[in-house]
Amino acid sequence: MAPIRILIINPNSTSSMTYALKPLIDSLEYTNTKYTYYTAPSGPASVNNAADIHSSTVACLADLSTSNPHGGRVLRSEHAAYDGYLVACYSQHGLVTALRTMTTAPVVGIFEASVASALQLLDLEHERQQFGIVSTGAAWEGLLGQAVGLLLGTLGGGEGLYGRCASVETTGLDATELHSAEQGEVKRRVQEAVGRLMAKGTVRVVLLGCAGMAGMEGWVREVVGERVRVVDGVKAGVGALQGLIRGKF
Repeated sequence: MAPIRILIINPNSTSSMTYALKPLIDSLEYTNTKYTYYTAPSGPASVNNAADIHSSTVACLADLSTSNPHGGRVLRSEHAAYDGYLVACYSQHGLVTALRTMTTAPVVGIFEASVASALQLLDLEHERQQFGIVSTGAAWEGLLGQAVGLLLGTLGGGEGLYGRCASVETTGLDATELHSAEQGEVKRRVQEAVGRLMAKGTVRVVLLGCAGMAGMEGWVREVVGERVRVVDGVKAGVGALQGLIRGKF
C-alpha cells in the first residue's frame, strides 16, 4: 500500500520552528506515513496577533496555490498530491478554511484538533470539569477565547460547551522566544501561566496553545500532576488527520 502523505504547514517564516516539530511527530510512530514539512516563504517570523494570522495566510496561499482560470484559486500541482494537510499554528487560522476550498483531502488545524481532544477527555456528565489553554503573548487571551466560543457555538454566559473552557492564560513570550530566550525563564513563565490556569476552575485538561510549545508537556506536568491531561496541539492534529485518512472520511 502506498504511504500516507501528509503536509505539515508552518505558516510563519521561521524554519527552525518547522523542523522542531519533526522529532515530536516522529515520536508518534504512525506507520506507512511520509511527512513533508513546509515553512512560509515570507511573512511574520512568529504569528502573534490577528494581523499576523492574516499576513501569514496571504503569504502561504500565494506560494501554495495559483489562480484558477475559472475563478478562485487551486493548489499548485506540487502541493496537491497529499492525503492530508496540517496547519501548525495554534489559532483560528485562515489557511485552514482556504485550503478546504481547494482540496477534498482533510485539512486540520492544531487549535481545533486540541479542543476536540479536550472534549473527548472530559467527563461531560460532570458539570464542573473544564479544559484550559496556555499560550504565548497576551493578544491570544482574547483571540483564543473568541475562537473557542465560535468553535463551540456560543460566546456568552458560560452556557453549553463554551463553559467548558476555564481560561486562556499566556506567558508573555512569542513563539520564537519560547526557544531563543533563556530556558529557565521560559519554564518559569510557562509554569506560572499553568498555575494561574489551574486556579480558574476545575481544569482536567491543559492544552498547549502554540506549536512552539512542542516538548514542554513535562514542565506542565510538574505543576498539574498526573490526574490532569496535557494535550499538545500538533500531536492532536496529526492524530486527527491519521484517523480521518485511514477511516476514509
